[in-house]
Amino acid sequence: MSEEIKDMTMADFEKEINGSFRAVNPGDIVTGTVIGISDTEVTVDLNYFAEGIIKLEELSNDPRFSIKGDVSIGEEIRAVVIREDRAGNILLSKKQADDILAWDKLRELMQAKKVVSVKIAESTNAGVITYLEGIRAFIPASKLGFTYAEDTSSFVGKTMDAIVITVNESEKKLVLSVKDVLYDREREERNSRIARIPIGTVVEGTVERIEQYGAFVSIGDDLQGLLHISQISDRRLKSPKEELELGQKVKVKIIDVKEGKISLSMKDVREKDEVEEAIDEAPADYTFGDDEPVTMAGLFAGINLKK
Repeated sequence: MSEEIKDMTMADFEKEINGSFRAVNPGDIVTGTVIGISDTEVTVDLNYFAEGIIKLEELSNDPRFSIKGDVSIGEEIRAVVIREDRAGNILLSKKQADDILAWDKLRELMQAKKVVSVKIAESTNAGVITYLEGIRAFIPASKLGFTYAEDTSSFVGKTMDAIVITVNESEKKLVLSVKDVLYDREREERNSRIARIPIGTVVEGTVERIEQYGAFVSIGDDLQGLLHISQISDRRLKSPKEELELGQKVKVKIIDVKEGKISLSMKDVREKDEVEEAIDEAPADYTFGDDEPVTMAGLFAGINLKK
């Protein structure tokens, strides 16, 4: 007698017996453990008096699916009961179960904006095709990167990170986006860079745009700040153009980061202030004229993204 059987209690035996005699009907979704894999089918232990059989054609909608590479012994599988065959085995369909169960999972992924890794299966004129949770998904050419992808065939075979942006079960429509993931990561990376810049840092910037209320200045490291008209000069200005012009190099001090905007000042720059050559090399703190160090605080999300 095996150790496993010795360790089973009467309640365990009763549970096994009751399970083996439960009713299993066509259309039911059952859960089983893979106990056998061949070139043409997968055998599943259903804790039932008969074993479950999933034929190769009922395993996956994904044309890249490999019965030997994508299924493993001991794996738990959910499948739909099709019927009982002549040998008394229960024929199952994992594909049908995927079609039923996957849409709820896909909606959850979309709501959570969870990043998933998918492998591109084929290309079309308008984008590429992949599979997620066993469901055919489309990634438009405009969502494959920061710019429109002219050659979609170059993506076939690549594994890419994406998020779900459209889930329409009634129309069997599933759309993913790689672009959204790239923008989110770029934003996080920029936020990380700006978080390392202390208030009080003086840098040289370039005037990129002039508005009536101030000017937008590129301060390097792909960051941009607002130089308000009141921070351009000690004298009252009617227009920033009285002191500034497009492309002009200016020395500015970072005076605040609030509600996603970097605030700059020209008039607060003093002659003895040292100008940082690269914004990403700014020190962790800054010392004003009274020799009191000012440390960076509250700098988190606050940049104008250039897209």
